[in-house]
Amino acid sequence: MNVTIITGGSDGIGAEMARQLAARHKDGLTLVLAARSPDKLQAVAAQCGGLGARTLCVPMDVAEEAQCRALVDRTLAEFGRIDALVNNAGMSAQALFEDVKAEDLHWYETLMKINLWGAVWCTHAALPALKESRGRIVAVSSLSGLVGVPGRTAYSATKFAMSGFFEALRTEVKLRGVSVTTAYPGVVTTQIRHRGYNAQGRPLGMSGLKEEDAMSVEECARLIIEGMDRRDREVVMTAKGKLGRFIKLLAPGVVENMALKVLKDEARPH
Repeated sequence: MNVTIITGGSDGIGAEMARQLAARHKDGLTLVLAARSPDKLQAVAAQCGGLGARTLCVPMDVAEEAQCRALVDRTLAEFGRIDALVNNAGMSAQALFEDVKAEDLHWYETLMKINLWGAVWCTHAALPALKESRGRIVAVSSLSGLVGVPGRTAYSATKFAMSGFFEALRTEVKLRGVSVTTAYPGVVTTQIRHRGYNAQGRPLGMSGLKEEDAMSVEECARLIIEGMDRRDREVVMTAKGKLGRFIKLLAPGVVENMALKVLKDEARPH
């Protein structure tokens, strides 16, 4: 039996990873899908079940520590093991820091709970079981966790923190047979940017990034799964992303100009 937990499993990258994993593993795969929307979770579970996977839906909010730990507890109570944990749940944001009023700044903390602490809490709860199974941990970060992008101060902060946490954890658990794969998608064809926070902490309703060359969610999910299967340390998904992280060391000003170019005109600094 292979038991895989996917947070943010009701939509976007998480849902597509679930479908692809179900298609790859015709038998013996159990998917534990966690997200806030019960109806969407059930729809994804039905698709995965049709492909032969056993599924369990757990409606929950990763911004709540107790719910993260309950997710792991329920998985172990039902199946007795955890072979992989995919920390995929996340929230986006697009706002220039100067446009965020003091009374609205609290959503920066909320974003950190969703993007960083949810992954930390789930991983902490699951780690004993993952060490027992010599399992896999996946952290879905972002290219914004490698290079700061204007208008993404909050989002980049959460993703840089996530990258640092899982890089350190990778070394800690290496000798216990547990792999940690951090994925760095660029712009992917999902609705995450439309639902992300604006300067007031409300849904933005649009994307502030140019999306003409956005990666398909199918390709993104495939690359993450392949990296997880190989137990890769990192999956950096675009040529610009791979180039940018090295240019940043030698010519950071060039990378800053590259970052500005991904913004739509209306999202650029005034």
